[in-house]
Amino acid sequence: MPATRLQGSTLVADLHGTSVRLAMLTRPGTGIPLVFLHGFGSTKEDYADVIQHPALDTHPVIAYDAPGCGASTCDRYSTVDIPFLTDLAREVIARHGYDRVILVGHSMGGLTALRLATQEPDLVAGIIDIEGNLAPEDCFLSRQIIEHPRANAQEFLDDFRRRVSGSRFAASAVYAVSLQAKVSPDVVAPIFTSMVDLSDNAPLLEDFLGLPCPRILMYGEQNAGLSYLSRLAEGGVELAEIPLSGHFPMYSNPPAMWHRIAKFVDGI
Repeated sequence: MPATRLQGSTLVADLHGTSVRLAMLTRPGTGIPLVFLHGFGSTKEDYADVIQHPALDTHPVIAYDAPGCGASTCDRYSTVDIPFLTDLAREVIARHGYDRVILVGHSMGGLTALRLATQEPDLVAGIIDIEGNLAPEDCFLSRQIIEHPRANAQEFLDDFRRRVSGSRFAASAVYAVSLQAKVSPDVVAPIFTSMVDLSDNAPLLEDFLGLPCPRILMYGEQNAGLSYLSRLAEGGVELAEIPLSGHFPMYSNPPAMWHRIAKFVDGI
């Protein structure tokens, strides 16, 4: 019988001199492991409904809160940027003994998944990118660290929450209301700054197109105007437009999101 329940656990590690304590949800299985990487301001619970989808029952699961998010902590939040999160994902996968995984990442997690897949192509059997950063235009949230600077980290997070809550895009208010409970203010600037830097200066789109594994980009229909979608389609990337959704399909339209995840995984 497949394991249909996720088990909570804690993983303690030292990465580049930073001690981290990760809150995790996992389960064993016989298929290719699914490694879920959440977006900024979200948590591992974004993916807990994996157990509701029988098509994914045989797959081992790893989901964890990034340091400074959810229930995960570290002793130096200033070190938590995308390169750090990429190395952390590699360490978590290695700790579980997996040598081939499918990465599922949303936004910040999608960018982390892309960086890991670029650096470790033999590790990644497939990548599901849910609105992960591929170009400067994707920094509509993270670029606010530059456009709306505040000297105090808590003040920035408070203002950020108010701005996002008033957005016209689907699920923005649902996302914003829990930010205070889900994010340490001290982790915001290093994460956002590195997301902007990579989106502006790294060849993310070319890296995504160049991956040897199956790839899918999932995006909400409110973001159907992204400038690079046609280029991705021409480059063999599967596109999945999620109806009635914006940047957060796991909140706006989870049935459609999970359907496309299961369909993609089944094809690998």
